[in-house]
Amino acid sequence: MGIRCWRNPLLLLIALVLSAKLGHFQRWEGFQEKPMSKKNMNSTLNFFIQSYNNASNDTYLYRVQKLIRSQMQLTTGVEYIVTVKIGRTKCKRNDTSNSSCPLQSKKLRKSLICKSLIYTVPWINYFQLWNNSCLEAEHVSRNLG
Repeated sequence: MGIRCWRNPLLLLIALVLSAKLGHFQRWEGFQEKPMSKKNMNSTLNFFIQSYNNASNDTYLYRVQKLIRSQMQLTTGVEYIVTVKIGRTKCKRNDTSNSSCPLQSKKLRKSLICKSLIYTVPWINYFQLWNNSCLEAEHVSRNLG
């Protein structure tokens, strides 16, 4: 009779351990290297660059040149850590059509590497930029090399 009391909790414990080993609890493991869906990537990066441009004091707008790295974690929504290369465009802040702006050349050329933490609830189109830091791309490549 004493063994019967422990049989179910023991099976439950074994099932929990196996589930954890097999990765069924990934949401508790922190950020994972997983590619974003194209739709989520576009909307997340569009939100990021709009937030960056709104906060920037630069005369010119920036656009995303390259997604370098993306990590995600499931919470009440989805948290992304994205590392992107952005570049200064020829479009000024008051230009309305900035999606096709060419990048600056020569003296005004400027590229940044930005690492950002973005929280999103994609199914209701909600985004928040929780953290962002950018360095000039030249400094980043010098420090890596």
